[in-house]
Amino acid sequence: MSELRDGYITGTGAFLPGAPVSNDQMEEHLGRVAGRDSLFGKKALRWNGVESRHYAMAPDGSVSHSNAQMCALAVGAALERAGLAPRDLGMLAAATTQGDLLAPGHAAQVHAELGGGPMEIASFQSVCGSSLMAAKAAWLNVRAGEHDVTAACAGEFSSRWFRPSFYEGTALVDAKGRIRAEADFLRFTLSDGAGGVVIEAKPRPGALKINFIDIISLADRYDPCMWAGATVEDRTDPLAFWAKAGPRAAHEAGAIALLQDFELLKRVIRAWVGVYLEKVDQGRIVPADVDHCLVHYSAKSLRAEIVSLLEDTAGMIPQEKWFSVLREVGNVGSASIWLMLDRLMRSGQVKPGQKILCVVPESGRALVGFMMLEAV
Repeated sequence: MSELRDGYITGTGAFLPGAPVSNDQMEEHLGRVAGRDSLFGKKALRWNGVESRHYAMAPDGSVSHSNAQMCALAVGAALERAGLAPRDLGMLAAATTQGDLLAPGHAAQVHAELGGGPMEIASFQSVCGSSLMAAKAAWLNVRAGEHDVTAACAGEFSSRWFRPSFYEGTALVDAKGRIRAEADFLRFTLSDGAGGVVIEAKPRPGALKINFIDIISLADRYDPCMWAGATVEDRTDPLAFWAKAGPRAAHEAGAIALLQDFELLKRVIRAWVGVYLEKVDQGRIVPADVDHCLVHYSAKSLRAEIVSLLEDTAGMIPQEKWFSVLREVGNVGSASIWLMLDRLMRSGQVKPGQKILCVVPESGRALVGFMMLEAV
């Protein structure tokens, strides 16, 4: 049996649709549910610390790009940076929280937009952690010698789920036109965009060697924390999901919208930190060796919570080593880690020999992923 090869990120790419949308423009852009201002919007914005974001859907409902188109543009940018073209790809792995279609898979849609001829594809659907699922598949294909050039991408088109019509006439809105907090917070938190990376068996100037990608699910310990397809009350009952009732009844019950349990999230944060500290104890992650720390957190308040749990432990990485684009581009779900990495690589801050730790927690049903990169 031949030895496993190394895999290198040789190109990064990002795509953000439209002009930046400021906090003052947000509700006008998404639309006011029942014609009234949100009760939770300002609180959500203080909580998450986002100052601008991008949307693929305009205030009039017109769409500039599909999820697949944004992903294809991000992969195209990554290929161009690596000096390659779509025809050079042997495999494409694509991730998203919710694709453009219920079927087929997201990767098929991205491939159709990207072109490049016949290639292997793989689709990964989860929440934020799906980005590293796709990256690991692309990386392992290179390591095993299946393909010399692969790409992994992740994209989100969250704004289409936040139009007023998605909530009006459902159980999520009360008689006074107020949306349940589980739904309203996310309208002011998530936004659109895509990112991607090219992975090759041989390095190029400025490449990043992938040392490891670890993904740990804790779904056997927690109920769904961020979900779509069930009501708040029924999300733990596999027999009560929306498919049983049909789409119209499910919509009226508020079972189709994207929802978040914020009380459960507080417990899940501690579980993420616990997994990280186990990695430190095992020597898998050595905090002193990390030069750049890219942590995907959905809000500045969550970062503060994570820091408070870590600051008195051996796992704390000094905050001056943390890199984030949350304030500038918002929480773009699965795409966020690639948007961060692309911005970091273009900043000129990464020097040969430095190590980059990427941490992607997912509140979907308690998952966390780690990726260690080394500049060559």
